[in-house]
Amino acid sequence: MGEAMESAAYLTGQFLLAMPGIGDPRFDHAVIAICAHDGEGAIGIGLGATIEGLGLHTVLDQFKIDPGEAPDAPVHFGGPVEPRRGFVIHSNDWGGQDTIHVAGRWALSGTIDVLRAIAAGTGPSHWVVALGYAGWSEGQLDEEMTRHGWFSVPGDLALLYDTPAEARWARGFAMAGIDARLLVSEAGTA
Repeated sequence: MGEAMESAAYLTGQFLLAMPGIGDPRFDHAVIAICAHDGEGAIGIGLGATIEGLGLHTVLDQFKIDPGEAPDAPVHFGGPVEPRRGFVIHSNDWGGQDTIHVAGRWALSGTIDVLRAIAAGTGPSHWVVALGYAGWSEGQLDEEMTRHGWFSVPGDLALLYDTPAEARWARGFAMAGIDARLLVSEAGTA
């Protein structure tokens, strides 16, 4: 029982939605897929915004990979840490040497192998590409959760694969029964 109680506090496999007035413009309307969260910290991939003018074909070209079967899908702003490093969140039907399975919901890969497989048409059936990640040190995310900066929702796969980046934030709140239009920032209210 102690282990279940302990792991319940962690957010691996969930989405974090930035509350209005979070106070950091990098996370305005952010939607972050939490891929690892434990006593040592947390890592998440941002899925709430795409990088203007950058598609998957450009990324593949940088690695000298023929796009082959891959659509020129948008590339997401994964977060402010290591913004040139690529990550792919994908379905559990593909795995490489570095693939991490996240709470049975999705997988995360960060090597060129997954890009080669996507281009060859032998990769995962569902995937999202991002550059950079969001990271929190030991206890940092736990503390931020107590300050109302973030709202967590279950890691619903429809939000991940079937919703465009610009709609994920509002849809995430809607899935929790909250109309995002009614959320207001605390800043500037008397």
